[in-house]
Amino acid sequence: MADVLDQGDVDALLAAIGTDESDTGKGDAGASVQIFTNSDRPNRNLEIRPYDFKRPERVSKDQMRALETLHESFSRNFGAQLSGFLRTIVEVKVANIEQLTYGEFTQSLPNPTSFNLLSCEPLEGQMCLEISPLIIYPIIDRLLGGSNAELFIPQRPLTQIEQRLVSKITTRATGALSEAWDGILPIKFELRETESNPQLVQIVPPNEVVVVVGYELKMGGRAGTMSLCIPFNVIEPVMEKLSSQGWNAYKRGKADQKVRHRLADKLNAAPLVATAQLAETTITLRDLMNMAAGDIIVTEKPASSPVVLSVEGRKKFIAHLGQHKGNRALKINRAIKPNDRV
Repeated sequence: MADVLDQGDVDALLAAIGTDESDTGKGDAGASVQIFTNSDRPNRNLEIRPYDFKRPERVSKDQMRALETLHESFSRNFGAQLSGFLRTIVEVKVANIEQLTYGEFTQSLPNPTSFNLLSCEPLEGQMCLEISPLIIYPIIDRLLGGSNAELFIPQRPLTQIEQRLVSKITTRATGALSEAWDGILPIKFELRETESNPQLVQIVPPNEVVVVVGYELKMGGRAGTMSLCIPFNVIEPVMEKLSSQGWNAYKRGKADQKVRHRLADKLNAAPLVATAQLAETTITLRDLMNMAAGDIIVTEKPASSPVVLSVEGRKKFIAHLGQHKGNRALKINRAIKPNDRV
């Protein structure tokens, strides 16, 4: 009977169990709110957010919106150039823009594809322009005179002839990119290298942050994608100019003024045809056939009367006939007014 507990032993055990559970609960509750911090009051308005060290957000939302607006302008210009070059309607629009690591970007691309490396002086580094085979082969077929009817998309790298044809497209893309970035910084984009396997090209470390702008291209019944990879370390020197308000103000204040001066310079150098009708008369067909060098045609208009000077067929000035340094010349008196009957 030594193993039998009396009532006092049972009460003592129950009291001990209740004390252990209450102490354990208090310990767990205290441990659940314990956070290591340098602050003297660690539990004051704590806000915990998850952070992925593999995908840090290094470009702000305002800068991402500015990049999207900038490349929407590029897509419109590029689509217009392709439509004129291919003699068919080509639609280019921004599908998405996101931050990735370079390793994630290359793993998401098909193999083979048209992977082009672009230099962007005066910025250091390179950007990548990838064009999907789903649209690049219909473009090549169009350039070679095909109709894209029942076109088979081969799973192979581009041949040298096909790469030469694709360079006509990338050249127009680099030109449109330079125009789009001109409001931020004058950048000269040039094609440096072409590769079919994206995994073989390492312009930045795999864990480096890049901004990927995805485009959708449509030509007739064919559609494909195009991706522009912009490493963060390449555009880091101009990140301050990429805020939406600053970029719009910069574009309105300087880009428009630059375009205005450029147009004025081009117009100032444009040649125009100026003509003057000295007099008019009528003669017979016999007199015209018998006319020879040295014959004189008499008109009813005096030599001292004013002459109308026309520019590109439009009457602009009233002038008088004269002579300057041995050459026939016209001296402009005044501009023609709307009430003048000339």
